[in-house]
Amino acid sequence: MHQPRKIRYGSLDSYVIDDTDENPPSALVVLCHGYGAPGSDLVGIVEEWVYMLGESASNFRFICPIAPHSLADIGLPSGRAWWPLNMARLMEAVQAQCFEELHRETPPGLDLARSALSELINEAKQEIADQRDCPVQSIPLAIGGFSQGAMLTMDAALRGQITPPDLLIQFSGTIICQPQWTESMGRLENTQVYQSHGTVDPLLPFSSAQRLRDMLVDAGVSVEFHDFTGPHTIDGQAIVSTAVALKHLLG
Repeated sequence: MHQPRKIRYGSLDSYVIDDTDENPPSALVVLCHGYGAPGSDLVGIVEEWVYMLGESASNFRFICPIAPHSLADIGLPSGRAWWPLNMARLMEAVQAQCFEELHRETPPGLDLARSALSELINEAKQEIADQRDCPVQSIPLAIGGFSQGAMLTMDAALRGQITPPDLLIQFSGTIICQPQWTESMGRLENTQVYQSHGTVDPLLPFSSAQRLRDMLVDAGVSVEFHDFTGPHTIDGQAIVSTAVALKHLLG
């Protein structure tokens, strides 16, 4: 596999990890980082997947988009965000353990982020289809992310101008846009969802992750749910399990 290189898809600069152009990939994986992280934050996860996938890794093009908003003005020079957060309000919700309003609202900036991610996904899928001279609808697609990146990819899967993914990965995500998400759950009828969450997450409560899981299950969506004793992070088992899920995309 190549070292990560920067490529722009639509309006988003991205880190891309794949094999040589002489051996074009057959599947696309898009992994979105969380709030406050640098754009390269999840490249290490991709590198672990590549190791675990072995020879199968050459079948994938992995893309880690860089969120559009810089957080340099709040003291995070390398930090990025998919949409701005009202941190004071979030901390109030954490202290009060009251997330109902946050679960129901559409964050300002989400629509633009979803549109940008959808454009990236469609452009990247078309690129693979052109390289392989095959129909774009035949390209297996996995999307996912961590924290804010998980929320964005869930929203894109449910409301984006994309074909619903074959695999949707939710590392430490939560519910937003609950009325709209509930209404759109039917789009995931052919999607496998992998969801992981720490039981002592101090930022996005485990109970909200359970609620998201129940929303999916109640809608008939296939969900693999992994809980672990830990904070707001991605644990080793989640990386192993998602590598297995990615391999299943290849048939």
